[in-house]
Amino acid sequence: MHKTALFPGSFDPFTAGHLNILRRALTMFDKVVIAVGVNQDKRGFYTNEQKKDIIRQAVKGIDNVAVIEYDGLTVDVCRSLGINHIVRGVRNMLDFENERAIADANRRLAPEIETIIIPTAQEFAHISSSAVRDILRHKGDTSLFMSEGVTLPPVE
Repeated sequence: MHKTALFPGSFDPFTAGHLNILRRALTMFDKVVIAVGVNQDKRGFYTNEQKKDIIRQAVKGIDNVAVIEYDGLTVDVCRSLGINHIVRGVRNMLDFENERAIADANRRLAPEIETIIIPTAQEFAHISSSAVRDILRHKGDTSLFMSEGVTLPPVE
């Protein structure tokens, strides 16, 4: 049986921590679809096209990964693609509580779709997209936080 998971997020930008979650999800699923969503609560640092390009750089050479863009409910995307699993990563207990609340809401909306929460490996727990954006704003070196081979677009 072929199992696919959706890995949704704003990925602004996609960091080494996100890649860690993706690699670990691929040990459980045959394919992972990375879904770049429009988050109405967050002002985007990069455009969705730039985000998808960064993700493609990060996953280069990794099989069974697709990158899409979406707007709307994550469960609706899952249903439209025939996906019954959502993968989410957490760095700490605050992330976990937030993700659990979202998973509970998704389960109420779509009981057939299960959320798998994967804790980020300890060496990546300090990495957040917001920290990377702050480093970029101040023209700092983000290489320790990004996947090897990823070149971030310049900040204007």
